[in-house]
Amino acid sequence: MSQLSTRALAGFEERFRREPLGVWRAPGRVNLIGEHTDYNDGFVFPFAIDRSTVVALAPREDRTIQITTSYSEDIVRIALENVSPDAISGWSAYPLGVVWALGEFGADLSAASGFDAHIDSDVPVGAGLSSSAAIECAVAVALNEVWGLGFDDETLARVGQLAENKAVGAPTGIMDQSASVLGHKDAAVFLDCRSLRAEVIPLGFEAAGLVLLVINTLVSHAHATGGYVDRRASCERGAQEMGVPSLRDLEVDDLPRASEVLDPETFKRVRHVITENQRVLDTVRTLRLEGPEAIGGLLTASHASMRDDFEISVPELDVAVQSALYAGAIGARMTGGGFGGAAIALVRTAELRAVSEAVLAAFASHGFERPDLFTVTAADGASRAD
Repeated sequence: MSQLSTRALAGFEERFRREPLGVWRAPGRVNLIGEHTDYNDGFVFPFAIDRSTVVALAPREDRTIQITTSYSEDIVRIALENVSPDAISGWSAYPLGVVWALGEFGADLSAASGFDAHIDSDVPVGAGLSSSAAIECAVAVALNEVWGLGFDDETLARVGQLAENKAVGAPTGIMDQSASVLGHKDAAVFLDCRSLRAEVIPLGFEAAGLVLLVINTLVSHAHATGGYVDRRASCERGAQEMGVPSLRDLEVDDLPRASEVLDPETFKRVRHVITENQRVLDTVRTLRLEGPEAIGGLLTASHASMRDDFEISVPELDVAVQSALYAGAIGARMTGGGFGGAAIALVRTAELRAVSEAVLAAFASHGFERPDLFTVTAADGASRAD
């Protein structure tokens, strides 16, 4: 059992004065490339990381749900029959939203027991590493087992997405939850967000002497408000005006017509999605044919598109990317929904220290808060942890 699982077990016993039935885990994710394409029925290429959320859980003999977390002294209590998007809020909307969403996918909640659960995590919150999906998927795999639901991984991913969309109120796509449940060690998940067909593609970073550096700017973001919602609305408007069901149905060759049909801002949003879809396809093909050393330019081009066309970067993210590249990173880009969070840099292991020091120096020279730097590796998806 990992240190995190042991901590969750101890937290459960301290809060509830009994032992849990088990401990379940779900990882956060890094999106290697493919940003804001998921809710446009496009392509994404994330991988689960070696940082997770864990939930220690035990069923009760009544219909009460009690949930605690290491981040709060509060105990959230609610009757199972009262769980609905209108009745939950705050941090508990993530795990309780999963309870409600399981019912929406066919679980017979009238026959389900209540439960006690304690949640702990080492996925940074607000960093664009999908701490929310990690919570949702950890709770989903736990209840899937405890309640004997028999849902497959793909369904559990959709449960997590529904919880995020309707209970939390964040209009995100299926990417984060899919990465969290479908991940494999040293591989990324090539996901078609229209068909939900997923293919595991080996990354080969370790064999190539590469490491992925995460640069958490500590500029927090929230998907339920602000620019994320606006960008999604722009994409929907662009698809409608171009006469297609979604931007997935447009290709690079359609950009000249789009520039004539759309207003300048909407065109830029649409151009990002169209070119980003192509970059995902190019990245998968390049990995297969040439190996990971050859994908750097695609990562960097993705950041430029998010900065200039989708306009979701912030100065801290731009400095992170620019300083990493200047110091020798193969490629770098912001990852996640934008407006803060983290950047990633693909770096040769021998140059990791130099790149890290360059990023820290650049942040200091700009007067930014010192970023949190750490490496991640591709990990297996959600499972029982004890």
